[in-house]
Amino acid sequence: MVKLREKPQFETTHPDFEQYALDYSTSEPELLVRLSRETHFASTVPSMLSGNLQGLLLGMISQMMQPEAILEIGTFTGYSAICLARGLKPGGQLITIDNNPESEEIAGRFFNEAGFSHAIRQLTGHALDVLPGLPGPFDLVFIDADKENYLNYYEMVFPKVRQGGFIIADNVFWYGKVIDPDASRDKETQGIARFNEFIRSQSNIEHLLLPVRDGLMMIRKK
Repeated sequence: MVKLREKPQFETTHPDFEQYALDYSTSEPELLVRLSRETHFASTVPSMLSGNLQGLLLGMISQMMQPEAILEIGTFTGYSAICLARGLKPGGQLITIDNNPESEEIAGRFFNEAGFSHAIRQLTGHALDVLPGLPGPFDLVFIDADKENYLNYYEMVFPKVRQGGFIIADNVFWYGKVIDPDASRDKETQGIARFNEFIRSQSNIEHLLLPVRDGLMMIRKK
């Protein structure tokens, strides 16, 4: 009997893994480099940026789908919206929601510079208040806002997503806290954990948790 060799176990948490991936991926566009620098200067939480690796993935997903309507919950300074908008069909629209007017100003300037001011509609306010007024249908939804409300956002947008459409949720590892029993009382960790468990229990979707950066949950509506 031929003994099969075990496949080597590749540890994706190796400290050089993300840098290697970046080295062998398309370089970050100059506009997004400047956006990242301004965000680091102006924001106390610049880690909220998607970054080049995740931005490339979001952009490629959008370009493959060629969506007519994208919804983003959580604009921050606009990095992910610019990446997603690259895949819009001609005449398509991306609606992005945020409740921080300071980051909205930065995002608006870079949307204009990227040539997407006509395609990106910025809405200011809490998403739980804004979402009921958006009719849809949406081809693609990206959730990257306050973590305790992930499940609320999902339940509000799911009926507005077309059959075969996608929802992508960021930070579903939440810095590893979802598997840390000592973090179970943190409200944001609880919110992400509830969301992940809910998604796993649903039969009307297909879902894939991608170990990219802080974890991306990809959900396809059947």
